[in-house]
Amino acid sequence: MGLAPQIISTGVAASASTLGGEADDVAPGDEIAQDIETRDCEVPAAMHGWRVDRALARLIPEFSRSYLQQLMADGAVTLRGAARFKPAARVAAGERLLVELRPTQQAQAFVPQAMALDIVFEDAHLLVIHKPAGLVVHPAAGHWTGTLLNGLLAHHAGAAGLPRAGIVHRLDKDTSGLMLVGKSRAAVDALVRAIAAREVNRQYLALAHGPWKGFVEQGVDQPIGRDVHNRLRMAVVRGGEGGAGKPAQTTVRLLEGSAQACLVACKLHTGRTHQIRVHMAWLGHPLIGDTLYGGRVMWGMNRQALHAARLKLDHPISGEALLFRSTPPQDMLDSISACGLRYNEARVDSGFLE
Repeated sequence: MGLAPQIISTGVAASASTLGGEADDVAPGDEIAQDIETRDCEVPAAMHGWRVDRALARLIPEFSRSYLQQLMADGAVTLRGAARFKPAARVAAGERLLVELRPTQQAQAFVPQAMALDIVFEDAHLLVIHKPAGLVVHPAAGHWTGTLLNGLLAHHAGAAGLPRAGIVHRLDKDTSGLMLVGKSRAAVDALVRAIAAREVNRQYLALAHGPWKGFVEQGVDQPIGRDVHNRLRMAVVRGGEGGAGKPAQTTVRLLEGSAQACLVACKLHTGRTHQIRVHMAWLGHPLIGDTLYGGRVMWGMNRQALHAARLKLDHPISGEALLFRSTPPQDMLDSISACGLRYNEARVDSGFLE
């Protein structure tokens, strides 16, 4: 980034925009079923012996395989005169598949819902928001409505034509802070490429248990995968431990510490699910409030003390250098103070990793 970046800061008092009618990084590929439609598909000779779900995915390519499997589970796929519920059932050449493209619970979740968004920056191609803790990013089991995606669909008409309404990376429900959203297909594609190429500098503030150990700045290069002992968790997973983790790299720098806690800046180099939470626990410093990874609810913090505080990138279309900074929400500021540490915006900003 040759030119000095445009700097935009936001804090806990930032104004919210009311909509009328928006760790793994996200890949494109969602669809919305609007109306019920019946498709009559004949199985060609080349698909003889295929699984039903595989054949359907090829015969009706505009919908994802997972969506078609959900239709099967709902009894919406008929083969040989009977509903077929098992995706592994086999088809024969010349048979007919009748598919009722009814909206599933998931498909119905992709609807606009007006909500207040704390918008830090917006133009025709890029939206940067400050996500509050508690807001779910994508519709999923238990949270089919009221998500950031629903809000984005209400915020601008173009969101409906974009993969995942333009969301290119995610934050956990209880993590607060800055998020990038593309508003055009060109911007979404450029942002996905930039994140994959590690050209987007994403840094977080984390409040963790215990006195800091080791060097002031530490690099963690430990693969992350599903915890083989608890499927609700991720873990550092190496070959031979019942699974294979994906490469994950985080740089952590101590900003301030005490005998009880440490305030650190974390820079993501990859975007694995729960990456900072897992790597901090692996270092022996689970996050305050992060009970899933060994943290404890203390100093008024009943969620993981993690805040996406800084984004630095080139604008996906214009190439302009941009820098966004965000002050942690009040619950995290109060927790930092309660454990005897200090939050000083200028000192914290100077402590971020380039």
